[in-house]
Amino acid sequence: MNTLIDSSAVSSARRGYVAAFAVSILLLACGGGGSDAPAPTPPTPPEPPPTTAPKAVVLNDALSAPWGLAFLPDGRMLVTQKAGSMVILSADGATVQATLNNLPAVANAGQGGLLDVALDPDFASTPWIYWTYSEPGSGTEAGLAGTAVARGRLVGDVLQDITVIYRQVPKVSGSGHFGSRLAFRSDKTLFVTLGERQKGSPAQDLTTSLGKVIRINRDGSIPGNNPNLGVAGARPEIWSYGHRNPQGAAIHPDTGELWETEHGPQGGDELNIIRAGNNYGWPIRSYGCNYGDPIGDTCRIGGGTHAPDYTEPVSYWVPTSIAPAGLMFYTGNRFPEWRGNAFFGALAGTALWRVALTSGQETSREKLFETLGQRIRCVKQGPDGWLYLLTDGGQLVRVER
Repeated sequence: MNTLIDSSAVSSARRGYVAAFAVSILLLACGGGGSDAPAPTPPTPPEPPPTTAPKAVVLNDALSAPWGLAFLPDGRMLVTQKAGSMVILSADGATVQATLNNLPAVANAGQGGLLDVALDPDFASTPWIYWTYSEPGSGTEAGLAGTAVARGRLVGDVLQDITVIYRQVPKVSGSGHFGSRLAFRSDKTLFVTLGERQKGSPAQDLTTSLGKVIRINRDGSIPGNNPNLGVAGARPEIWSYGHRNPQGAAIHPDTGELWETEHGPQGGDELNIIRAGNNYGWPIRSYGCNYGDPIGDTCRIGGGTHAPDYTEPVSYWVPTSIAPAGLMFYTGNRFPEWRGNAFFGALAGTALWRVALTSGQETSREKLFETLGQRIRCVKQGPDGWLYLLTDGGQLVRVER
């Protein structure tokens, strides 16, 4: 099913191509009595570049709370569904071709469930798939939960050799702020964003992995060149800390650095460049306000400004939250005017955000497809150069011309 949802919500492409043609006809006298030479045929005007505004087309509206998306080499799509299953969609997105139900059990409550998914960098030769999920505790941890990372080999349409390679420490009570996104670096190490589970202060505690971005190897071991945080008992997987609920992660195509989006409280949602060993301030600094406080400049947590003790965000959203989810940088040819821009969904703002960047600084931002009325959970660039969105309402949407 392909349904056109929205085109008018996108800012119109720049128009007004002007073609100026001047034809000068030189009449030449030819021998004795002479005659007028025929006027040359004017050249054909060049075709202007396309000005069609981007539009959003629904490819599938029967998914169940989809969360993460990865494209297989043959063009089919892996989609995680929050309740605990992963489906393989046909290349056109319309049909579920297989359902993978043999994944570890998830704590499907609140913000918890089956979360992100990513392919191994060497998937063609070693077909591992990685995913994050909220793992329920057992035994002495019964009733508690934490974000975990698992992997399995995709053989045909079946996952085999499933192993949990990382568990957030410690498991805690509650059903919020699990994160969690996956991003492979060029050296094939894996970044994982982990929420602070609505506990606040553990984001600054280096003996836990709550409110952290971690970096691990593909088998779950810890790279030897992770940052030395200089604190006794600091967990060696920690790459950065002071995060609240990071639900977007992507590697910048030019710099190779990790970028991240995370939720603030009342306002203060952030777009960050994530650098080794840096502290991003939560819960000591935020451009947002604590719940229960009136929203405004005077209630910004810790005064809002992060520098010099903490890392400033590249961008932030005030006074109200948009709840950013997912993150990607556009590198395709379908929308040349968008190349190099950051894109992410908005849950509270029900829109797709585009942020134009120059040398790591925001130059402009644009809110797209607000009339979809959907909580956009994930955004990816497809192998065809179009943008693909997942919504909490069960839709797979393609942004095209």
